[in-house]
Amino acid sequence: MSRFVYTVSAQAHYDAAHYLRNYQGKCSKLHGHRYVVEAAVQTAELDEAGLAFDFVDLKRALREIADELDHENLNELPQFQDVETSAENQARYFFEELRRRLPDELRDGLLYARVWESPTAWAQYGPAAAPLPAPRTPAPDA
Repeated sequence: MSRFVYTVSAQAHYDAAHYLRNYQGKCSKLHGHRYVVEAAVQTAELDEAGLAFDFVDLKRALREIADELDHENLNELPQFQDVETSAENQARYFFEELRRRLPDELRDGLLYARVWESPTAWAQYGPAAAPLPAPRTPAPDA
């Protein structure tokens, strides 16, 4: 049986500098990006106005988080002190912050946060929809 849902998405952008501490290559040097962050929420029902969610709430929360990162060196921010500033970790940061800040009805439908590092490259964080590959790091011998 097919299950159909409505998906609503919004975007914000921020300009920030960063470098990858544990990477060998050009990205180990300080550089900048105009990041675009996108978040999507899903629901199976519309409200009385025929809306899945009010874009205003999603855009407001997304913009607030992006503004905190705008024109910063991400490596100097407390939220990235113990984690690389990769697009993957930024996507996770946005997802977790959105889960904290959104109203209940939006929070429960949060599908993903996606951070575009360039017009052709993005990283996304959210619940897995497909089986995951085996871990890259083998388990230690017992």
